[in-house]
Amino acid sequence: MSSRKYKLHDGQSGAALTVRLTAKASRNAVAGILEDGTIKIHVTASPDKGQDNMAMTKLLAGVLSIPEKDVAIIAGETGRDKLVSILSLDAAAVTKRIREHI
Repeated sequence: MSSRKYKLHDGQSGAALTVRLTAKASRNAVAGILEDGTIKIHVTASPDKGQDNMAMTKLLAGVLSIPEKDVAIIAGETGRDKLVSILSLDAAAVTKRIREHI
């Protein structure tokens, strides 16, 4: 991974976070937070037809207790590293809920 430092940022109506997604894992889970602030997520779904992205969106929505429609992939849809928008929470609330879940 690059040496770029990622952090959560407040947006106009939500937050953005970076995610490192692992598909075909043994279970669906928020697996941790990397040194650069990237959230590690594992899903059992395969990357075929974006099934892994859908599983990640559903998992994040559940962890954050928000509707799935409020979680959107902004960049990296076909790669492992993604930029994800969270529309209904600010960066502090996202960080708190993810840390509580881990």
